[in-house]
Amino acid sequence: MTDLPVVVAGAGPTGLMCALALGRQGIPVILLESEPALTHDLRAGTFHPPTLEMMAPYGITARMHDTGLRVRHWQIRDLRGEFVAQFDLGLLVDVTPYPYRLHLEQHRLTPIQLDILRHETDADVRFGHQLTGFVQHADHVEVAVTADGRSETIAAAWLIGADGGRSTVRKVLGIEFEGFTWPEQFVVASTHYDFAQHGFAMNSYISDPVNWAAVFKMPDQGPPGIWRAALPGDPALSDEAMLAPEWIERAMQGIVPRAEPYAIRYKSVYRVHQRVAKTFRTGRVLIAGDAAHLNNPMGGLGLNSGIHDAINLADKLGRVWRREAPESLLDLYVRQRRSATIAQVQAMSIRNKRLLEERDPTVQRERLTELIAIAGDPERARTYLLESSMIAGLRRAHEVA
Repeated sequence: MTDLPVVVAGAGPTGLMCALALGRQGIPVILLESEPALTHDLRAGTFHPPTLEMMAPYGITARMHDTGLRVRHWQIRDLRGEFVAQFDLGLLVDVTPYPYRLHLEQHRLTPIQLDILRHETDADVRFGHQLTGFVQHADHVEVAVTADGRSETIAAAWLIGADGGRSTVRKVLGIEFEGFTWPEQFVVASTHYDFAQHGFAMNSYISDPVNWAAVFKMPDQGPPGIWRAALPGDPALSDEAMLAPEWIERAMQGIVPRAEPYAIRYKSVYRVHQRVAKTFRTGRVLIAGDAAHLNNPMGGLGLNSGIHDAINLADKLGRVWRREAPESLLDLYVRQRRSATIAQVQAMSIRNKRLLEERDPTVQRERLTELIAIAGDPERARTYLLESSMIAGLRRAHEVA
């Protein structure tokens, strides 16, 4: 059983990164994805400096730059544009080779990962294969899979569940998914209208008790790119009602009023959770990415933290698989990544959302005024950016023993 493959469930960014990082070590990998092909997810698309650093050795980051937008400046502003705190990631030029955020749609990242995985490793990638369950033994895991109406069992040394927020792997393990669900859904709408002409940076967070939003520019099919707005939905309305043209138009006009209607290219609605699994490991089964934690999108932390999980886990699991380290090393993965998730990803994303939706105008002005002061002081801005870019949190997580 010692040379059995590692089975990875889920071919999203986290699962693909796990498979690639393990495959590059010469470890046999079977990647299972229930969908017939890669999914076209429009929600995530902001990559922070340390994430770009982690993916660079695999050749992913260089290829992302072929299409991605470098975003050196980002803003937190009020709706009227009276208070604008603009942060310059160039202040981090001495601590990272990527002193900017890179904007690239998730559905452009996963084909890059898959292409490298197929051409540079011997990983066995199986689309249309649904993991339905598993049984753990002392030295292996029996993974039950269905494909084309047929069932089979795969003997695996280890199983990684990177199968999303509704993770089958997590549910079979019976791991509690602690946290809560926000009452309002998020609505995402994309338009070619250029918000830069109104002073918006390519990544701008708008603070307002009613019309708070996140507005950011994405590459789309190439120049001039497309602007995407993430907006709070109405808990009293159905998904269909919030996706109706009149609701979307009213919401977009709330950001920047204009005489002409907005031409909307994409629109979607989804529910947002703040949850962390009680543990990321049970025996020979581990979870990572959305299967292990979910958060709201304010700050662009979710996708990045999934990549961080994958790199951390693959390094440790590789050593365990080669029998260079005891299995207890995987508990360090759990401690490091769970602590980073709670102290960094959850705390920051909740704080960011509450900052934007602050209902007391006095408190809102005080907070924005303080952020303007921080942004204007290079030393304080640098400290703030080390946190918001996930660099400081990762440093603290690596110190966890």
